[in-house]
Amino acid sequence: MTGTPVLRTARFEELTPGELYGLLRLRVDVFVVEQACPYPELDGRDAEPGTVHLWFADDAGSVLATIRVLENGEDRSIGRVATAVPARGRGLSAQLIRRGIELCDGRTIDIGAQAYLEGWYERFGFRRSGPDYLEDGIPHLPMRRLPG
Repeated sequence: MTGTPVLRTARFEELTPGELYGLLRLRVDVFVVEQACPYPELDGRDAEPGTVHLWFADDAGSVLATIRVLENGEDRSIGRVATAVPARGRGLSAQLIRRGIELCDGRTIDIGAQAYLEGWYERFGFRRSGPDYLEDGIPHLPMRRLPG
């Protein structure tokens, strides 16, 4: 990693092939490989017209951290929060979450949080909104951030 990370934002059709590859590779590296969780990463939601991808890249273009913001009718959701191992501990995901919340423009935001991150998401105003559940063998819980 070199230089100061640069925040990038794009809808699917605005992504270059290299950017898309970098986003997907990081998500697969974290969720499928590191967490040993084979699941359908390509769920079709990345290409939806309302989806916004946010990420930090270094000056070489490597993706350091990413999230996506989805439209769910009037509400929004934030997901696919991932940070590359060498970029962890720098607050990049927190910056992305804050920016994602801003993009949601005062709407209700839902997330499916890994259970061990409940306290981390609470820092941003998210609160548990239902019982724990298993998703692909990993404990999760629903969380919601109300407008205001």
